[in-house]
Amino acid sequence: MSSPTPLPQNLIRVQSPLGGLELTGDDDEVFSLAIIRNGHLPFEGLPEAPNPLLRRAAEQLTEYFAGDRVSFDVPVRLSRGTEFQQSVWRGLAAIPFGGHLSYGELGRSIGKSGAGRAIGGAVGANPAPILVGCHRVLASNGRITGFSAGEGIPTKQWLLRHERIEYVG
Repeated sequence: MSSPTPLPQNLIRVQSPLGGLELTGDDDEVFSLAIIRNGHLPFEGLPEAPNPLLRRAAEQLTEYFAGDRVSFDVPVRLSRGTEFQQSVWRGLAAIPFGGHLSYGELGRSIGKSGAGRAIGGAVGANPAPILVGCHRVLASNGRITGFSAGEGIPTKQWLLRHERIEYVG
């Protein structure tokens, strides 16, 4: 039996073209970014408790969606996963706005060739989509194979179009 998700000490919500976003963190790092899914956010019953870092992250997301920002400079906690997941998340963080990699290329970039399925699982476990661009990973043939944030593939398609990243429909 897994332990329940701890309640966040700081929380802010942002409206976006994808619907509501919810960010959690502390004074030093953003812990998570959730995109509304089936009309719900993970901590929707809790009141907002913003802090300066989460306000800055919300402002940067608003700029990103407006087309005025191509990178984020808020620190994101990527240390709450296995060593393998952390290496994948660091690889994701290195993919620039408008760029993309295949799962195989991402694996090779972190020294884990042939770990495609495990790479896919780690990409799907990314705690802060958009801030850490997991939407920039496609199948080797350019297809979208899935997306675990927001409403899934339609959310990923929107993000790819926003960044003018070509993909096979």
